[in-house]
Amino acid sequence: MNRYDALMRRIRDGEHILIDGATGTEIERRGVPQLDNAWNGGGALSHPDIVREVHEDYIRLGAEIVISNTFATSRHALRDAGVEDRFEALNRRGVALAVEARDRLGRPGVLVAGGISYWSWSGAHPSLDVLRPTVEEQAAIMTRAGADLLMLEMMIDIDRMITTLEAAQTSGLPVWVGLTCKPDASGKICLRNGEALVDALGELQGRDVDLITIMHTQVDDIDACLDVTDRHWQGPVGVYAHTGTAIDDKWVFDDTISPADYAGHSRRWLDRGVRVIGGCCGIRTDHIAALGRICGSDHQ
Repeated sequence: MNRYDALMRRIRDGEHILIDGATGTEIERRGVPQLDNAWNGGGALSHPDIVREVHEDYIRLGAEIVISNTFATSRHALRDAGVEDRFEALNRRGVALAVEARDRLGRPGVLVAGGISYWSWSGAHPSLDVLRPTVEEQAAIMTRAGADLLMLEMMIDIDRMITTLEAAQTSGLPVWVGLTCKPDASGKICLRNGEALVDALGELQGRDVDLITIMHTQVDDIDACLDVTDRHWQGPVGVYAHTGTAIDDKWVFDDTISPADYAGHSRRWLDRGVRVIGGCCGIRTDHIAALGRICGSDHQ
C-alpha cells in the first residue's frame, strides 16, 4: 500500500491527520524576498535552504502532509513577475525541497502535496482555455518531482475551480480541493468571488475528489462553512484557516491568533468531524506544535 492509500484508510477510519502551517508567509517571516506579482513564489530557487527548513520544522512537529511552496508559481503569475522562464524550475524545485525535507528526517510516511492555485496578484486572470494547459503542465512537473498528491488552493470561483481540477487530474495523482470562503451580505457562505459554497460542492460531486478543505478562510467563518459541508458533502473534510492581514501583499504578523486560541478552535472543528487540520497564512510553527499535541492525544 502506498503512502497516499495508507493515509486515506486512516482518514476513513476516523483518525485526525495533521498537515503543515503556512509556508509562503513563513519563509517571508524568515527573510525570503518577494517577487512582484508572484508573492513568495521565488523562494525555492533564491533561498532553498529556508524553504526546506520550514518543511522540516513542520515535519518535526508531527505534520504528515507538507505542501510545496508553489502557491504562487502558476505560469501566469510568473509571467506577470517577469520570470516565466523559471516556471519549470520553480515548480520542480518547490516539490523537490519538500521531498528532501521528508527524506533528510527519515519520515517516509509523510506525504508531499503539490500546491496549485490560479490566484493572480495583478488581477490578469487567464482565460479557461489558457489556464487548462498550464495547470496540466504544472501538475505533470510536480508528479515527476515526486508529489504524492496535488492540493488545489484558494479556489474562489466555480468555473476556474473545475477547469483547474480537471487539468490537475490529468497527472494521475489524487487531487484535493481547497475552497476559500466568506459570508456575503446576507450571511450566506460563498466562495470568495461570491458563488454559494453549496453550489461549488454540488459541482464537485462525482468528480473523484477524495477530500475537500476549507482553507485561507478567516477562523471566525470556519464553523459556518462546516455547517454547509456537513449538509452537502459526504466525504472527508479538512481545515487550514488563516490569521492576520496582508498590506501591499506583505503579511502582518502582530495581529495573528495565539497558538492556544487556534488550537481551541481546531479542537472544536475536529470534534464536529473534520479529519485533516493545519494552517494557512500566518499560522506558524508554534500553532502547529499546539495542533500536534491535540492530534497526538487523539492517537493515544
